[in-house]
Amino acid sequence: MKLTLAEPKLLKDSISIIADLVTEAQFKITPDAIELIAMDPASVAMVTFKLLSSSFEEYDVKEEQTIALNLNNVKQVLKRATNCKITLELLEDKLKFIMKGKSTKTFMLPLIEIEESERKMPNLNFEATVVTNSAVLTEAIEDMDIIGESVSLETDKNKFKVSSKGDMSKADVEIDSDDDTKIVSEGKFKSKYSIEYLKKMIQGAKLAPKVSLQFANDYPLKVEYKVLNKMQLVFILAPRVENE
Repeated sequence: MKLTLAEPKLLKDSISIIADLVTEAQFKITPDAIELIAMDPASVAMVTFKLLSSSFEEYDVKEEQTIALNLNNVKQVLKRATNCKITLELLEDKLKFIMKGKSTKTFMLPLIEIEESERKMPNLNFEATVVTNSAVLTEAIEDMDIIGESVSLETDKNKFKVSSKGDMSKADVEIDSDDDTKIVSEGKFKSKYSIEYLKKMIQGAKLAPKVSLQFANDYPLKVEYKVLNKMQLVFILAPRVENE
């Protein structure tokens, strides 16, 4: 296996985001893509990541392989990649990173063993879809962060609302359907989610200018960032249902 990225940003930023949710993960390396599906330790959020072979300058994978790595270690190594190409090579029990720029740096990370059955993306039926600018969602979540620990997402045909309540405070941001924001919703749908997790997920704005949100009443949320023909980063977040 030999993979070379001329522009490591997509891999570097994606791993940085995923490592905030998941400590260790398995990568499936196929002739078409590098793929990851993992669950956070609290089983509140799932993340799937796919980096297509078309993102690479060189992509030589003869057969499908699965490797497991400590993501924090990968994140720290990738931080050292600035203005350079990255080549990944698989040795018997290590993953080799070669970074070629004005100098050549080499890092070796051990492969690890994790007991994990193969995970699959759950089959969910969403009733509301919002596609908007990543920066708009990021700002709305950051606005809510000063108010409470949870965020409500709500659609009503041509309007998308992000709101939060604290002990004494409340705030909301309304986003109308327009050229930048597409809303597909047959009625009113509302669900509440942890702001702690959403703040980690909205870092996907570093990767793609648009974000897709899908949910229903008191239902899991799907957050998707995509770069056409290159990368897909998807999060599934459990709703926060509070006892009355």
